[in-house]
Amino acid sequence: MGTTVFNAQKIDTKKQPMFFGAPLGMQQYIDYKYPDFERLSQSQLGYFWRPEEVSLQKDRADYKTLNEQQKHIYTSNLKYQILLDSVQGRGPGMAFKPYCSLPELEGAMSIWEFMEGIHSRSYTHIIKNVYADPSEVLDTTLDDDKIIKRAQSVTAAYDDFIDTAQEWAVGNMWKDGYKQSPTATWTLHDIKRRLYRAVINVNILEGIRFYVSFACSFAFGELKLMEGSAKIISLIARDESQHLILTQKIIHKWKKGDDPEMIEIAKEEEDNVREMFLKAVDEEKDWARYLFEKGSMIGLNDRLLCQYIEWIANRRMKAIGLKPEFDISAKNNPLPWTNHWLNSKGQQNAPQETEIESYVVGGIKQNVNEDTFANFEL
Repeated sequence: MGTTVFNAQKIDTKKQPMFFGAPLGMQQYIDYKYPDFERLSQSQLGYFWRPEEVSLQKDRADYKTLNEQQKHIYTSNLKYQILLDSVQGRGPGMAFKPYCSLPELEGAMSIWEFMEGIHSRSYTHIIKNVYADPSEVLDTTLDDDKIIKRAQSVTAAYDDFIDTAQEWAVGNMWKDGYKQSPTATWTLHDIKRRLYRAVINVNILEGIRFYVSFACSFAFGELKLMEGSAKIISLIARDESQHLILTQKIIHKWKKGDDPEMIEIAKEEEDNVREMFLKAVDEEKDWARYLFEKGSMIGLNDRLLCQYIEWIANRRMKAIGLKPEFDISAKNNPLPWTNHWLNSKGQQNAPQETEIESYVVGGIKQNVNEDTFANFEL
């Protein structure tokens, strides 16, 4: 059977691998091979939010008071965040979903992709409300050599998998037994190796590449500046932690035998994966130095950010079974105050400053007239 949007054959998905099994049919969410994917879906849905729930009126005024160095940090990070979530807004759907063979994983990735779209809308919400001229950010992002260089690094593994998988799939996708097409350049084993690298790349993106910009956003919030922006970024960070967990679970399940070929590939790729992590750390350090090339801000500088990225990288590497690379204690977070922002339950933002409750509940009465307050006494 060739590719199809609905497999009418009866397939026991509990006997299928996560990827490159039989094509999916019924989108049932009752009986799962991996219930933890469904729990992640429910968790993501429970966190649903909209950027319009957060007021940015004070941010607009705050931005005018920032010095040139602070504006450079704020705007540059905003550009980079737009890049990352533009990639993630379409990446999982383009790369992974076409080859997914478990309904619970397909569902989790659909929600993942949707929430990344919310993040991209959030940056637009920030730009429209903070900048007098939004083109100051939007029309200059792709002119920034630093951004373009990072875009190439972030998307390379994605594009390599997408291109080779599509080439392999022409006239061949979902064939019974995956018999190799005589015209195909790549074997299925080649494609799975590139899939493994792509998922590792996304794990690094979700788990490391956001965190310099996150820390900078939170540093402004600690100074009582750009607090609405910091609130939005904290909501985005909460979502990204869910996406990070999803990639970690996929990697762990491969190593535990979801697909026997992936056990072999994971072992063979260990040195390459380590190099991918180290490259990302070096690039984030370069970004930190670029942000602070003209000076520091209260509570944050490039040296602290470099230490923070090493600390984060150790945690991410350990989480997928790699030996931590950097000589920094797991207990010694160089930026402990970021926990306040990364743990949403710990936040105490004043509603009148950062939240518009009408958006939260849709509850402001619209049909107000001169008689509405007739019996109201002061």
